[in-house]
Amino acid sequence: MRPAGRSNSSRYTMLLAELQDAFAAAVAGGEGEALKSWIVEGGVKVDRRLEVYRNNMHHNLREALRGVYSVVEQLVGKAFFDGAASRYIDSHPSASGDLNVYGGAFPAFLQHFPPAAALAYLPDVARLEWALHECLHAADHPPLELVRLEQVPIESHAALVFRLHPACRLLSSSFPVLRIWEWHQTCGQRDGMLDISGEGGHLLVRRSGDTAECCALAEADLVLLHAMSEGESLAAALGRALGADPGFDLAGSLLRHVAQQTLVDFRVAASTASGSTPCG
Repeated sequence: MRPAGRSNSSRYTMLLAELQDAFAAAVAGGEGEALKSWIVEGGVKVDRRLEVYRNNMHHNLREALRGVYSVVEQLVGKAFFDGAASRYIDSHPSASGDLNVYGGAFPAFLQHFPPAAALAYLPDVARLEWALHECLHAADHPPLELVRLEQVPIESHAALVFRLHPACRLLSSSFPVLRIWEWHQTCGQRDGMLDISGEGGHLLVRRSGDTAECCALAEADLVLLHAMSEGESLAAALGRALGADPGFDLAGSLLRHVAQQTLVDFRVAASTASGSTPCG
């Protein structure tokens, strides 16, 4: 690609960034008129050249979605999935050259995609698949050493602010999405029909070694971890958990999540106000 038919004084009036933006917009489906004077056809029309780029881009993005949402595709079939993916790509252009970060809004798209309206569980299955995908590609973090916690004075416990491992995600659904997902991992060795009846639940999705796994969570555990993920203090997070379950065992929950590397770091925030929920 080079400027065609322009004088030396005007060849560089379009900055490189502007040229790149125009090319990206044209490949994404916009007008290519702004590029025509910058492209030497060489026997191939500019529109045709852009169409080749456009088709390649759509193919790559569609295959990226297919790689993440394999269970969604199994649920709806290849033709339906390809159609939904194409609609999504048209309305959600990629903002990065890294295909691993593309597709995070696909679950929300499916929730408002009229042809999928009869499959109410589909968006939550997609959310689970995206959570698994994110956990696989998230950064690593060293485990939290219990000796650090032991060194925190008791009077500062309420002000502890924990950090979740970057490769952890929390998910709630009114549908049995984990059962649906697991049923589609059997590589054709399935007995009977998939039963999607029954209640949903709460899940902790996390990376374990080179794979991602799902663990069922009680509601109070979910509430605690969600509050921590939003930067709330231990006292505030405990208050929320006790609201979900007055008999919640904080000590047992903390030990479990530190041992499982759900919680990997902490800091001591400013002093909490008097009257905060005790954390003993």
